[in-house]
Amino acid sequence: MLPESCGSSLLVALPDDIFAIISRSLPPRDICNLSLCCKSLCALVASEKIWLTQCDVVGILSNGDLVEWRKGVSSYKALCRFLISVKPLIGIWVHQNPELGNVVYVMPGFVSVVGCRIIPQELGPLGIEDGPILWAPVFEIVSDFNGATTFFLHGKEKGCDYFYPGSVKGIDQSCNVLLLEVQPKQQNQRGLGQSEAVVPFSKLAFSDRRKLLEVVTGQVRLKVPDAAGGPLFPHFRDDMAVLLERRKLLLRMYKLGGDNINWRAGPELPLDPTQIELSEIRKSLDRPNHGHTHSNKTKTIGGYFKDSIRQILGKSSSINNSSSGSENRHAQLHEFLKSGDTIGLILHASTIKLSSYRAWPNMHDSRFALYKLPMQAPREDEEYAGLWGGTFGWPPGRPTEDKPGKALFFLLLSYEESRGQRILIATKILEGTHYVLHPNGSAMFIVNVDEPSLDPFPWDNDADSLPVNVKHAFSGEGIANGYGFRYPGSKPGSLFVTQNGILAFIWKESRAVLTLQRLNLPELLKKGERVPALPPIANFSYLTKSYSNVFAGFSNTSTFLSSPRFALSPPQMSVFSF
Repeated sequence: MLPESCGSSLLVALPDDIFAIISRSLPPRDICNLSLCCKSLCALVASEKIWLTQCDVVGILSNGDLVEWRKGVSSYKALCRFLISVKPLIGIWVHQNPELGNVVYVMPGFVSVVGCRIIPQELGPLGIEDGPILWAPVFEIVSDFNGATTFFLHGKEKGCDYFYPGSVKGIDQSCNVLLLEVQPKQQNQRGLGQSEAVVPFSKLAFSDRRKLLEVVTGQVRLKVPDAAGGPLFPHFRDDMAVLLERRKLLLRMYKLGGDNINWRAGPELPLDPTQIELSEIRKSLDRPNHGHTHSNKTKTIGGYFKDSIRQILGKSSSINNSSSGSENRHAQLHEFLKSGDTIGLILHASTIKLSSYRAWPNMHDSRFALYKLPMQAPREDEEYAGLWGGTFGWPPGRPTEDKPGKALFFLLLSYEESRGQRILIATKILEGTHYVLHPNGSAMFIVNVDEPSLDPFPWDNDADSLPVNVKHAFSGEGIANGYGFRYPGSKPGSLFVTQNGILAFIWKESRAVLTLQRLNLPELLKKGERVPALPPIANFSYLTKSYSNVFAGFSNTSTFLSSPRFALSPPQMSVFSF
């Protein structure tokens, strides 16, 4: 007997449970390669137990959730394919604007991942754990029956909720930026000529990119039916049946389009409802622009889109030809459109070189993008790393008669080496004031974990009137008024760690205190309160410089704006005036 045959026979002879344990040490690619060796190994690695084990190794879901998600796909192998592809998206994504904070947390939904924006808000009387966190949906990536990805952008226009279906471009395993783009696609068989280069969306002028996104989202949008307006992720066990039906509806809408759009209204419309045909657009490049003709109610989507594109092309031509330098900096819109015969929305998870300062990435101000925050996992020598939330004042989270609600802060704590010493940096990523006090991404405090503080803790009891036992205290500096908004100063202070895991940074001079507790965002969002989204493009990436709570201002629902929890008070400037 050949050694190879002997080896494969031994593997085939193993029980499924044993081989499943062994397969935990193999990546999915190697398991797939095993199936190419012989028919016996092919049958062995096709076992559902093997791929259930691989799904568990990915580490996104519990075993119980994997069993529930399996009901929505053809096999555990298909589920594993989806989980591996979307795993790099799980985590916290941010943008510089608005300065109050633009935090999007991507987490598992149901056979999907969901991007949820945390709304800047005040902390209610129930505290962080029991009070509902306000959030709005940004996007969903849903697995189809075979484990492939489908993309839905969320948005609200003129009082109606919409889905904006699109595609997911390849997700880099080390992606650090999420880009909302438009991409031409070749629908026919001829393909692109070898000499015809594809123009990247990023090479277009900002005005062309914005207008293309506006036109495409306006054409592919699908009104959210009542049956699709339910939960996005399970909170209670009974939610699973509702989520399964909602997902089936989403995939049907993705394939066939919604009832509010007649995708077959004209012969020029594509079969794929996520794509808009451009067969006539290239012809318009050779004709003079006769101006935009106002569309009427009976015009097909394809006709309206063509008029919109002609208007863009006219504006783009006049802008790009205004100076010779423009042509060198930006690609021409007609060259971009020539690379396909349909056009659609895409989500592109890419890896780019980003510099950062104190754990905050330096972002491009003209890209429709979200940027991933590197999250340090807590370990023995870096036990305070991770996401923390809290308010100013002691006891922590306790409202008073004069301040019934306190601004909720989210801080990302990370460790760095500086001049041979370890420092702990608390980066602000969200604040629940009405008008921003300090820039997004600024360090609320920095402490030297190798330098103990000798300052006493000023309070004897906690919120439950129990004695406070301080485990550790570190010296550092906290943010203070400096040289204008962009250049805050700092004042001495100390970080105290109590026996129940509460962090309290106290400014020495003013005795202002910022109290924090570690957050479990997935659990908070599952029992949170969903609020309306922004218009689609701003809902993904809000590029306008703003210092107020734009996420509250865009909502046109009276319940959201009149909620006692969301009646944000003016900022208490005395907290930071040292």
